[in-house]
Amino acid sequence: MFPSTYAASDPDRPAVVMGRGGEIITYGELAERSARLARLLADRGLAAGDTVALLAENHPRFLEVLWAAVRSGLYLTAINRYGTAEEIAYILRDSAASALVTTAKLAAVAGAAVRDAPGCATRLLIDDVTEHPTPAESPTPAESLASAEGFDSAEGFDSYEAAIAAVPAEVPAGRPWGELMLYSSGTTGRPKGIRRPLQDPADAKVIVAKGARMCRTLGGMSERSVYLCPAPLYHAAPLGWVRGAHELGAKVVIMEKFDARELLALVERERVTHLQAVPTMFVRLLRLPAEVRGSYDLSSLRRVLHAGAPCPVPVKREIIEWLGPIVTEYYSGTEGAGMTVISSAEWLERPGSVGRSALGTIRICGPDGAQLPAGETGSIYFEREDTVFEYHNDPAKTRSARHPVHPNWLSFGDMGYVDGDGYLYLTDRSAFTIISGGVNIYPAEIEGCLAVHPDVADVAVFGLPDPEMGEYVHAVVQPAEGVTPTPELGEQLRAYVRRHLAGPKVPRIVDFADRLPRLPTGKLYKVPLRQQYLDRLAAGQPPAADRSGGAR
Repeated sequence: MFPSTYAASDPDRPAVVMGRGGEIITYGELAERSARLARLLADRGLAAGDTVALLAENHPRFLEVLWAAVRSGLYLTAINRYGTAEEIAYILRDSAASALVTTAKLAAVAGAAVRDAPGCATRLLIDDVTEHPTPAESPTPAESLASAEGFDSAEGFDSYEAAIAAVPAEVPAGRPWGELMLYSSGTTGRPKGIRRPLQDPADAKVIVAKGARMCRTLGGMSERSVYLCPAPLYHAAPLGWVRGAHELGAKVVIMEKFDARELLALVERERVTHLQAVPTMFVRLLRLPAEVRGSYDLSSLRRVLHAGAPCPVPVKREIIEWLGPIVTEYYSGTEGAGMTVISSAEWLERPGSVGRSALGTIRICGPDGAQLPAGETGSIYFEREDTVFEYHNDPAKTRSARHPVHPNWLSFGDMGYVDGDGYLYLTDRSAFTIISGGVNIYPAEIEGCLAVHPDVADVAVFGLPDPEMGEYVHAVVQPAEGVTPTPELGEQLRAYVRRHLAGPKVPRIVDFADRLPRLPTGKLYKVPLRQQYLDRLAAGQPPAADRSGGAR
């Protein structure tokens, strides 16, 4: 069901509540404003199947852009708000976005990006931002760009509010339902859009109900639920849960930025029944003093959902002890190829498992594609009735996500095993994807950035364990001939990455090696290299050797 359904029956029902700002958007307002934006985009020439991009912080207008796209048959590409202009421009070009919606806070980086994306002709600036104090943090690329270049934040952009006010609230007729096209990694380390076919309106009740069905069956939500989103909305999971909650008619509370104490206060203030988190958030909640955690009324909570990264067993055990057996873990991916689920009770019996299949049949296969018996580790596939998705503009990546013999067996690229009862355990990321704080970070992109630095002959990037973030980014550099590895060089290389890529991709540590292991084919062999650092950590040694001139 769409927000317009609830707008007709209960227009004053709260659809969105902003956590820090307190702004309330009703279902009536959400339906009207999303209809106006849908009409505006159609009038600007966007037809069914075209793409509208959204670059925004967790903003009151975020979800009306989502629903405008869904209601008018468009693909919505929500872009990482921490990206650099170079990264954003690539996604705008690759997605063939015809329109970009951004906010005043991100206007600088958006303006720089669209200069390299000439096909993005419709540019809308949400210019009604109300700033709310946030904890001190490093400036984003957008903020750094604004201060460095003095960019005119309104240059080339139309006022969002003025534009939608000038058109009627009439959704274009005869359109399919729109879809998300979010970006994941590609074969070269560049992000790749995950594209699903648009659905005919005749089938829409089945398709659109997917989000609601997930919220109802996995989350136990109803139209009376209050869902708290503490994570950035440009990620697949938060956006998917919020969309499903709206399909049910629930109230959605959005945190502008995660803060552990503020989350507890919002649960108490809004009587939150459901929330979705990543393990990093659990760690930060548990670091609050016991008396602080105990001072908030959390009795309204019915379900806490988590995914996004491996959760350390001690952390999850402590969360369950604190909140009770209301913690549900699921394993899936942006591609939506399959899903497993495990309850608190099941997890306590099988610590470390991510559960049994809730979507698709799990198949564990060896390098030759043959199925493996229970207990043996291999590539994880989910058997589906159809192929579900493709990677936009990357047929090779699409093929690699399918089983070589069974094209409807789909993979996220992870490895693991199932036990005799069908419970799945993850053992590794086959592509060495780093998951830090619930965010996927792709080493090839960082390696590609560092490889062109004149002081670098070769480079390897991988993740190492971190008790709070799950993993952190670790780089090992082979210096160019005549270059001396020093702590100062390490810091220079970190600064270089920071200028070109988003902050989470900057290596925490840069270590040095005389030579990196490569196979005769030229492929970088990171398995033994990473193991050296794991062994060093296990022995209680620092992850950067003193002799190497490592930089932190």
